[in-house]
Amino acid sequence: MAEYELYCFAQSGNAYRVALMLNLVGADWAPVWIDFFEAGETRTPEFRTGVNEMGEAPVLAHGDRKLSQSSICLTYLARRFERFLPQGEDEELEAWRWIVFDNQKVNGMLGPYRFLRTLAKTPGDPAVLAFLRGRGEAALSVVDKRLAGRTWLVSDRPTIADVSMCGYLYYPADEFGFDIPATYPNIAAWLERLKGLPGWKHPYELMPGFPLKR
Repeated sequence: MAEYELYCFAQSGNAYRVALMLNLVGADWAPVWIDFFEAGETRTPEFRTGVNEMGEAPVLAHGDRKLSQSSICLTYLARRFERFLPQGEDEELEAWRWIVFDNQKVNGMLGPYRFLRTLAKTPGDPAVLAFLRGRGEAALSVVDKRLAGRTWLVSDRPTIADVSMCGYLYYPADEFGFDIPATYPNIAAWLERLKGLPGWKHPYELMPGFPLKR
């Protein structure tokens, strides 16, 4: 049995952050597939009682611990493996500033947009999709400007802020209706640098549940 288990599914960018981190640090881990789309597994009483009372994935299981919220999982792994940690208070605060911005403005908008546009059984309202896309694109512009002349988001080396920020950005362009790397050149170069890290894999290679069966 693997030391770490990750309750996840391939389409979840939030889960991808943690799966990627596990791979990057060389953890002994295994995915536990969650049937989110057909069975609504995260919303079942069994999942809420035995895995995560919040009814969300990912969940990182390690010994008696079951950790949820991707940023908490990233921090836990960074501390245990002593990799991708921000160094010093200033760098730690800066990393968390970008993690919060990511969760609220970047993937916080792109995730629901992609879901409603591509993955939901009933497509989202066009006005809602336009709002989410507009907010997501505005946030991506901020990140692209940040990465101009920089190798990584907060330091001269990758940190958990970089692993968090890339959560949804490797999914195919046809799922968004626009090509993120082609639109934001500094983000594109940064994504290529992340791909060069030992252990990097695409979300559809790293987690189970692709393609969707409908």
